[in-house]
Amino acid sequence: MASAAEITYKTEEEIELIRESSLLVGKTLGELKKHIKPGVTTKQLDEIAEQFIRDHDAIPGFKDYAPSFGDSPFPYTLCTSRNEEVVHGMPSSKIVLKEGDILSVDCGVLKNGYYGDSAYTFAVGEVSSKIARLMKVTKESLYLGIEKAVEGNRLGEISYAIQKHAELHGYSIVREMVGHGLGVNLHEPPEVPNHGRRKSGMKLKEGLVIAIEPMINMGKRHIKVDEDGWTVFATDRLPSAHYEHCIVVRKGKAEILSTFEYIEN
Repeated sequence: MASAAEITYKTEEEIELIRESSLLVGKTLGELKKHIKPGVTTKQLDEIAEQFIRDHDAIPGFKDYAPSFGDSPFPYTLCTSRNEEVVHGMPSSKIVLKEGDILSVDCGVLKNGYYGDSAYTFAVGEVSSKIARLMKVTKESLYLGIEKAVEGNRLGEISYAIQKHAELHGYSIVREMVGHGLGVNLHEPPEVPNHGRRKSGMKLKEGLVIAIEPMINMGKRHIKVDEDGWTVFATDRLPSAHYEHCIVVRKGKAEILSTFEYIEN
């Protein structure tokens, strides 16, 4: 866990810049919704997103991003993870969406020196009731975690709320992949696990900006990284869902900086 000295608390001016970037991510995801349908490739979606972001005077936050765990920089604007893929799926002209698929789209932007980051799992056409339930519970777990992101709570309260809701419905939490702080960097301390114990972890203070992003599997929690070095998938090949919001810790109630409004309205 990061020490208190490594964690930066954002000023109101910085929060507004992160909000601007995060809202642009929401608008990008809303634009993609118009195109997510059977017959479309994930590479086409990636090209649409990159053009949309650049047209709004921003830079794709993921493109050429090189984290410590990767052998080479990520070459795309979006992470597009289909069905049993959990996260970090690589767009491809060979991946054609089919009726009944689900597609997790994770997107980041860099604008005015600050990052925004958000993810949403889309249904491609009509999905089964079992998959729709997984999506619903995963999104509910995100908001239950956000409810705990208030000053005075500990980080583990967020993690516990997510885990409890998912497991109550018979699903599994992916433990290796976590949420994170963000600001001038895409990934900053602290890590925000989606599983944990109450009253554990650092104490939350106002001005902490974090991305909360439950990744929940229909089957077992175990994952594996594909030969491409990026795509993470459920080893039992059952579907996985992923939703992410960027929030700032406040007194009494967390403030969500990103939005699903452009997707859902």
